[in-house]
Amino acid sequence: MNIRKLVIPVLLLLPSSVFAHGPTPQKAKESIEIIAPVEKSWESVKQFDKISEWYSDIKISTGDGKLESGGTRTLTFQNGEKLVDELDFFSDKDHEYSYRIKTENVKALPVSSYSVTVKVEPGNNDRSSIIILKSRFYRGDTGNTPPDNLNDEAAVKAMTNYFKNILSGLKQKIEQ
Repeated sequence: MNIRKLVIPVLLLLPSSVFAHGPTPQKAKESIEIIAPVEKSWESVKQFDKISEWYSDIKISTGDGKLESGGTRTLTFQNGEKLVDELDFFSDKDHEYSYRIKTENVKALPVSSYSVTVKVEPGNNDRSSIIILKSRFYRGDTGNTPPDNLNDEAAVKAMTNYFKNILSGLKQKIEQ
């Protein structure tokens, strides 16, 4: 008898939980080989607040100069929209850092709650290196029915293009 009292409410609640959903985390990962040793590539990549020097979609990038957890940068895109990022981890020794968005702005980039890891690894020989960008993020509108410009597909496309353009700019800057 006591089992019935427990099972019946559970069975009644089960169908409603099947329909509950929300955004799922999305991922992007891009890399590029640079014809330069790791140390040379790292010297450019590690300048967290100087992204406007190699990424043309960023009009201005400013920061507090801290290359450590808590360091921040503000990115102003060509359309005038801004994002603020904050470092979570920075390792000169490992040629790696990670950061997350501190101030979201879907007009700048149609994603929310992103975290990014940047790493420089040795390439196929001692004259090359590989720069890797990977991210975990959510779409710009985290509601159940986002508009097309803020859905999962738009977020993945935007973050992938963002990474490709950053890497292309870095390659051009470092190899010149």
